[in-house]
Amino acid sequence: MADDILEIKIEVIEDPNTVPAEYSNIPIPFKVERILDVDIQVDGPGAFIVSERSVNVPYVKDYDAIGGGGPAQWSRRFNLSNWGLFAARLQGQQVGGAAVVLDTAGANIFDNRTDRAVLWDIRVSPKVRGQGVGSALFRAAEAWAMQRGCRELMIETQNINVPACRFYARHGCVLKVIDRFAYPEFPDEAQLLWCKDLTNGSEGEVARTAL
Repeated sequence: MADDILEIKIEVIEDPNTVPAEYSNIPIPFKVERILDVDIQVDGPGAFIVSERSVNVPYVKDYDAIGGGGPAQWSRRFNLSNWGLFAARLQGQQVGGAAVVLDTAGANIFDNRTDRAVLWDIRVSPKVRGQGVGSALFRAAEAWAMQRGCRELMIETQNINVPACRFYARHGCVLKVIDRFAYPEFPDEAQLLWCKDLTNGSEGEVARTAL
């Protein structure tokens, strides 16, 4: 009941003018305290065995600090005409944002598919995390993709971002791909690709990768 009360106050609007101004001011750093270990289940093709372990020395990861990664750089790197940009507000103040993308040159995650949308970015101000803002943004991105005929919503994250992985699993996403060599500059990180089937439920698959 408490979550429902909080979510009533959340306003999510599609607002391309939030980039790079207000959107860029929402911090994305998080503390890495746990890591996901992912192995392929031998007797279940396509299924993964997921476990967590603590890191020896916790540290802070900031995606925006990686060259060209922040919202302020998007318009320089990409044509944003196929992007849905969302702002989440509480009492008139922007506290979150999300970007969902259709087929875009330079975004190498589409595999030439035009029926796949990618949740490129989702972020919530630290002071309101855990209050339903992220869920509201995810639902808005999902609805945007469905309205454009997409059959799948894909999300890229890393095995060091355990809270994000838990979040995507809770929202019906299935872990589809793990690439331990995707980031040569960060050899200790593995790429995880999560997918949400927008055509029908996938509860059975979710159960196999739930965190």
